[in-house]
Amino acid sequence: MKFWKKKDKGPYPKTFAKRLGWSILVRTLLIMIVPILLLFASGYTVTLAGVALLSDRMVKGEYEVIRRITSELHVAVTNTMPEIKEKLDKPEKMHAIMERLLKLNPGIRSCGISFRDSYYPEKGRWYCPYVVRGDSTDTKTLTLGDSGNDYLHADWFVEAMKREEAYWGTAWVDTTDNDNPMVSYLTPIRDNRDSIVGILGVDLSLKWLAEQIQFESAKLKPAEKWNAKNQYYYVMVDSTGTLLIHPDMGRAVKKKFQNYITVDPDSAIKDILALEEGDAEEISIDNTEVYITFNPIKHTNWSLAMIFPNVIIDVFGYLLGGFFIVVILIGLLVVWFFGRRVIRKTTRPLQQLAAAADEVAKGNFDAALPEVHTKDEIQQLRDSFENMQQSLILYTDELRMTTAAKVSMESELKIAHNIQMSMLPKTFPPYPDRDDVDIYGSLTPAKGVGGDLFDFFIRDEKLFFCIGDVSGKGVPASLYMAVTRSLFRNVSGHINEPDRIVEALNKAQIEGNDTNMFVTIFVGVLDLQTGVLNYCNGGHDAPLLVGRDVGELPCDPNLPIGVIGDFKFSLQQVNIDTNTTIFLFTDGLNEAENASHQQFGDQRVWNVARRLLSENSHQPEYMIEQMTQAVHEFVGDAEQSDDLTMLAIQYKK
Repeated sequence: MKFWKKKDKGPYPKTFAKRLGWSILVRTLLIMIVPILLLFASGYTVTLAGVALLSDRMVKGEYEVIRRITSELHVAVTNTMPEIKEKLDKPEKMHAIMERLLKLNPGIRSCGISFRDSYYPEKGRWYCPYVVRGDSTDTKTLTLGDSGNDYLHADWFVEAMKREEAYWGTAWVDTTDNDNPMVSYLTPIRDNRDSIVGILGVDLSLKWLAEQIQFESAKLKPAEKWNAKNQYYYVMVDSTGTLLIHPDMGRAVKKKFQNYITVDPDSAIKDILALEEGDAEEISIDNTEVYITFNPIKHTNWSLAMIFPNVIIDVFGYLLGGFFIVVILIGLLVVWFFGRRVIRKTTRPLQQLAAAADEVAKGNFDAALPEVHTKDEIQQLRDSFENMQQSLILYTDELRMTTAAKVSMESELKIAHNIQMSMLPKTFPPYPDRDDVDIYGSLTPAKGVGGDLFDFFIRDEKLFFCIGDVSGKGVPASLYMAVTRSLFRNVSGHINEPDRIVEALNKAQIEGNDTNMFVTIFVGVLDLQTGVLNYCNGGHDAPLLVGRDVGELPCDPNLPIGVIGDFKFSLQQVNIDTNTTIFLFTDGLNEAENASHQQFGDQRVWNVARRLLSENSHQPEYMIEQMTQAVHEFVGDAEQSDDLTMLAIQYKK
């Protein structure tokens, strides 16, 4: 065939369009394997979700019936309590009250009041007026309680007296009424002194409750056996797992739900009873895998559940999953068939563009491009090539001009850097013939030029020195630095007091300061004969004194120069001991940052100084070298963020 070369032995066609079509099909099938399997599984999941939703809605419907019945019973008891309390002094009225409560509430099977020990002395220790509903509409009135029926020591009575609040008690079986399963609503009765005098018990027949909520599955004929393998059904249990309602009511109260859980019943019942409204759990009941949905009933310790056998879910789930797969496969075949045709037609202009692109790649920026009128991405690609041609021509011209300008700028910055460095002291030791002082300084700008400065000179046996930091960086700061250094030399050439020197610098910088730049500066004058240091600090970091110990030179909080023209700077004085090193620095040292934006900090500066002092190695040059090494190790590969300047002066006389 023409689409393959004879030497090709593989299955891939020659043209890009066919190769793309087959590639898309194969990759789509490979990619869709997992989604297909997931969709197949999703059929089961969707079915399970539908069952869960259906179960939840059905359970909620029956739940509302139970809630209505229990709420009506609660309201009836609540409305009866005031009458009981009012007639507590008339025990003969209690039967009538119970009978009225029973007749007005068809949901109540029986009710009675169990009074505490000898509450009515004339009645004896036990007195329980009790009314029970007969087979018809008649009621039967009884008085319960004697030594043979000692309700005073019954667990339910003792528990009710302790709880002091209304609650649903534990289910029980009435052996006098054909083993009818019952559950009682127990409410304490209080006298006028708020003391509990007895318990009102209202009995609800669970069989009657099952009939009211119309459990279709619960209506079994006596001869039938329960079979839960192919139909859904309901159960209701209490917090202990005791069955209250079940399709086979012979299990009610007598059995616990966990008795029918096939695998690990103790653990399973805990998980099931912990389910929140609408949640589902998969377990094995009566040797049948099922999904169970529980709905706790408010104000009781009961939970209503609906149970679906897995076999129902499996059948519908697999059918739905298979339907999904068939639809997807048909869709893939249709997409592949039409996709091949579209790809072949769409990619034909790419061959022409590829040839034109080869010419552009060879440097022929004026190569002719094919005409494309598809008004899609291919036309955009053609237009982009045309724009690229024009941009390459412009870029080439601009690159030549930019390169020349960059070379010129770098040359000028290098010259500016050399000029700036030449303004600072660079010969060390500066006074090799003197044995009373040793000085060393260094300045490393963050850019080609910087805004830090330091300077010193000796006049009249006094060492004049300064260190400063101009706001900002780069060329503007370097110019401001040059002006400040020149002013320092001129002013300190005839003024001895540091505070007057700083004030003169401040006034000079204020004039014409349209850029609002300022300088933090420290100026000191050290008398080399007496060791007295007079100094003035203009908003700069306080220097360290490294001698007998490492300490910070006390500095008043003056403003930087260039802020307020008539600011009064303070003068300070201190005696410098022999072999003490005055270490001055800019914030490029203590605020140097590493890659994590952590600062070097004052504490590390002090630690290096203390180590050098302990080694008796705090000579100026060595001290600055160690500080530089420490800050470089801390910063690592991070870019220098600020100018780094240090000046160390050791008084040796």
